[in-house]
Amino acid sequence: MGDVRVGPRKAAAAGGGHGTGHGTGRGQKVVFGAALAALGVVFGDIGTSPLYALKTVFLLDGGAVRPVQDDVFGVISLMFWSITIIVSIKYLGILMRADNDGEGGVMALAALAQRLYAGKAKKAGILLVVGIVGVSLFYGDSIITPAISVLSAVEGLHVTLPAVSHMVIPIAAVILIALFVVQRYGTGRVGVLFGPVMVLWFAVLAAAGLAMVIQYPAVLLGLSPTYAIGFIVAHPTISFIALGAVVLVITGAEALYADMGHFGRSPIRRAWFFLVFPALTINYLGQAALILHNPAARANPFFLLIPEWGRLPVVVLATAATVIASQAVISGAFSLTRQAVQLGLLPPLTIRQTSKREGGQIYLPAINTLLFIGVMAIMLAFGSSDRLSTAYGISVTGALVVDTALLLLVARPLWNWAPWKIILAAVAFGGLELAFLAGNLSKIVNGGWVPLLIAAAVILVMTTWRRGRQLVQQDRKRKEGSLADFIEEVRKQNLPRVPGIAIFPHPNKDTTPLALRANVKHNHILHEHVIIVSISTAQVPHVPPAEAFAYDDLGYADDGIEHLSIRFGFSDKPDIPRALRAACRAGALPLDAANFKQASYFISRGAIRTTRRNSMVPWRRSLFVGLAHNAADPAARFGLPALRTVTMGSDVEI
Repeated sequence: MGDVRVGPRKAAAAGGGHGTGHGTGRGQKVVFGAALAALGVVFGDIGTSPLYALKTVFLLDGGAVRPVQDDVFGVISLMFWSITIIVSIKYLGILMRADNDGEGGVMALAALAQRLYAGKAKKAGILLVVGIVGVSLFYGDSIITPAISVLSAVEGLHVTLPAVSHMVIPIAAVILIALFVVQRYGTGRVGVLFGPVMVLWFAVLAAAGLAMVIQYPAVLLGLSPTYAIGFIVAHPTISFIALGAVVLVITGAEALYADMGHFGRSPIRRAWFFLVFPALTINYLGQAALILHNPAARANPFFLLIPEWGRLPVVVLATAATVIASQAVISGAFSLTRQAVQLGLLPPLTIRQTSKREGGQIYLPAINTLLFIGVMAIMLAFGSSDRLSTAYGISVTGALVVDTALLLLVARPLWNWAPWKIILAAVAFGGLELAFLAGNLSKIVNGGWVPLLIAAAVILVMTTWRRGRQLVQQDRKRKEGSLADFIEEVRKQNLPRVPGIAIFPHPNKDTTPLALRANVKHNHILHEHVIIVSISTAQVPHVPPAEAFAYDDLGYADDGIEHLSIRFGFSDKPDIPRALRAACRAGALPLDAANFKQASYFISRGAIRTTRRNSMVPWRRSLFVGLAHNAADPAARFGLPALRTVTMGSDVEI
């Protein structure tokens, strides 16, 4: 019998509710609330860049960029137009239209590209590699962002309370320790405070900058692109070096796209254009005016821009803002890791849901621990935000280049772009980002190797796991044998049937689950109902019920041996018991959902034994075995009840 797909009509797409009631008071409140929430999650990283971006430019290469009008206006022009082109036009204007079922980010974009090029194996392979690189660079960013953000805020003590300057590292360490400790409790309770805090933060940015701009309005001339062009032409070497720091103004740009699925396009765009972009621009202009009229202020223009009476409160506010920025990056790492696990790029990890209502609020203990170790090690090794900024740019620019590459690949099949549009985008976005990347490559020896090392380690883990998983599946397939032949054998044996339901998670319906073979071989029985469940992950964040289930009676309607395919989105939790009940309610599985309260689950799992095959080099084989041994328990991963789950099977070889 062929597959039968059933299920209710797909619910409205994520974010679709924003359009409901458009123009009404209720609709406006919904958009405003989403925009406020977005401020607390999406803009934390890019919103705290004024703490260190301009300062870093003037500290580069022993002060190669001078505090004179041409240099200052040139740098401000570079910053303003970088934000405009990369953030306002590329991400807000174009990339947010390239959503994967409402979701954004490099993983979703890579999955969208693979769907658009389905059937073209070579291009699909290239897209997978590009996606892996993008994910790997994000992890480098996830480790550096908390360290540099919190350090740059606490370093305001150098200006406000010089007597306690020696306490900067210990204070930052305590803040970071507390930040990672509270991850296990989830961010739902404190998340409601993030938006108002960031509104206050951006208001302070604008107010501090505006006071200086009013005093020296000539600084507004720095917004002209002619100053950026003149600076590059007059000082090509210095401007090239300066690009390595100018890129700091767009750190966090990828978050605007990655968090689109949580808040929708409209709230993010409104928050950016009505508050964040103006506040950042005014603050950078204010810092530039201060440097022009007090060159010594370039040592820390952000805090020296604040009146003396307000500096200590702003240090506290800046610290809160950087904690929020760090939280957003950590949460993003959790979400991205879950997507990578769902797509088979990382081993199964323990994932804990921290909210009963919000599916995106998750906690991954292993990732939290690794991030904490990395953040603390980097902070202690570099010791200051100035030194750490040399390591920051490469991961950011690399991620930007990856997004642009994927954008150019999807533009034609998705929007039917003419070749000239693709070329223009490649020059405008790719040219600028490659210039940023080249400028940051000069910092490799001074710390830029750190994110590259992190990315290389992640790429190694992902490719090793993917290859080892393929080898394990090949060996298992050989030992499992044909499921059709197995069913014919057990029908001839006329085995005793015991009451109840036995569920066997298994990748496909072509081969026999090892646990099912072992159960028949050793116990010589079968349950009344045997359901083989195959889990697959679609290249979309969420799968509608109408497309989630496919039932097959495996050729016989009377033997009680059935197969059910369940498709999850890469942002869904693969909870098998809940999915089985949903399949019954949807009519996809001809059983009563109440019967699964006492169902038994059998996991096919055996030890992995290494061999001398040439399929993998020995050290990568050992790495894969280590990853497999530390992978999460399948029962916990699939939400199986511990007291009704049995592990059976035989060893597999690679």
